[in-house]
Amino acid sequence: MFQGELIEHRITVFEKLDEINDLLESGYGKWLEDRWELALVEAMYLMSREKLEITKNKKKMTKEDFLKYCKKNERNFHARLIVYTDLRERGFVVKTGFKFGCDFRVYDRGVKIKKGPKAAHEHTKWVVHAIPEEFTCSFPELSRAVRLAQNIRTEMIWAVVDSESDVTYYSIKRITP
Repeated sequence: MFQGELIEHRITVFEKLDEINDLLESGYGKWLEDRWELALVEAMYLMSREKLEITKNKKKMTKEDFLKYCKKNERNFHARLIVYTDLRERGFVVKTGFKFGCDFRVYDRGVKIKKGPKAAHEHTKWVVHAIPEEFTCSFPELSRAVRLAQNIRTEMIWAVVDSESDVTYYSIKRITP
């Protein structure tokens, strides 16, 4: 089990690169010179799988305390965690999608995350927005999301989480006659 520390809304793990390499290749977190950093949703998932313990100010956090912290400090955390967990349980590689204006980037099953040139199957398969069922948006917002996905040659998926925490996935595409 890895030991992580909550620092400024991220989980930092000070382990040797070779000890966490398998998790990095599976898309968990990112390596920054001397440490591994995880987003809150990634850390919560690993914590719930008993692969990660988290401390805050040198005090061990329970899963319940960490979940409460995440919900308080990250917008729409519940829906994001449900979708992240569902995609991971289906075998997909899931990365955060902040720089693409979405919640997650999803890669096909078995893809190893790497930098540099990639084969076609190693590119992002979908960009995913995780939203609660009561979410509303305008058509221009929807159009921007779809165009962004098309600009990076991927497909836009809206993952709608209902009140029972079930997820329904909707693919939205731009069709040109």
